[in-house]
Amino acid sequence: MARRWYVVRVQSGREGTVQTSLTRRLKIAGKEETIPRVLVPMEVVTELKAGRKRTRKKKLFPGYVLLEVEQDEMSSVPRDVWFLVRETAGVGDFVGPHGHPEPLAPEEVDHLLKSMEATEDGEKAPQVKISMKPGDAVKIKEGPLESFEGVVDDVIPAKGIVRVTVTIFGRATPVELEYWQVESV
Repeated sequence: MARRWYVVRVQSGREGTVQTSLTRRLKIAGKEETIPRVLVPMEVVTELKAGRKRTRKKKLFPGYVLLEVEQDEMSSVPRDVWFLVRETAGVGDFVGPHGHPEPLAPEEVDHLLKSMEATEDGEKAPQVKISMKPGDAVKIKEGPLESFEGVVDDVIPAKGIVRVTVTIFGRATPVELEYWQVESV
């Protein structure tokens, strides 16, 4: 028996509810061995809102749920399980040509699962979400250059740094600042 991963379209915003109800229906029907895992891919994101640093989980693929399906070598998703999944409230259809389930490539699944495990285990620092992009006008709200205005040159989310060009004494000067030290104008 081989295990393959399939993607199911669900109502956007109801991924967690669909995951819970599908897991419950599989348990009631005794099909837990056929679909051992129902997964909503998430990542941990750190963002700044209203001056506060906040860490939250963000869906990688809103509107989609992943299913790990135990199957024999000859077929795709067993027919009874296919109907059970399709009849769950909030589920649209399997992703694939003409509604026929198409499995994900093993490399894609490995990459996705490793990245999710890394953020949950804390091996990888949460990614900082910076809403500014190069060319945006910003105002420095903290530090020695407070109340100066400038233009964003570069954004480095891995370090949480924004490189801004500020005019000081008539000369354009690049300055590296933490992302919470600047705000969009």
